[in-house]
Amino acid sequence: MQEYPVKRGLTKDLIVRMAAEMKNHFGVAPTESGGTYRIRYGALKQLDVKAGAGNKTVIIDTESDMKVSDDVIMDTNRRFRKFLDAVTGFSTKERVKRAKSPGEE
Repeated sequence: MQEYPVKRGLTKDLIVRMAAEMKNHFGVAPTESGGTYRIRYGALKQLDVKAGAGNKTVIIDTESDMKVSDDVIMDTNRRFRKFLDAVTGFSTKERVKRAKSPGEE
């Protein structure tokens, strides 16, 4: 399970955007249960997404399917990164920088 901060200004409609961006990037409409949105796609047996406390973070839990081809894995990873960019408002580079503790650069 991983928690990602959401850029200020994007927290207001986070729950609606999570579901919309899942459909937009993976082409699969998520099912919703208890505030958690779930899909299966490509190399992901399961992708669960929910809003964190105060809608200031996104909590993501994944389960990978290791039996798929490298092409499927590459496509799934690309779509997942673009999904995270859209939902959090931070690029991959910005997320990595924010995840590092101060003085680790």
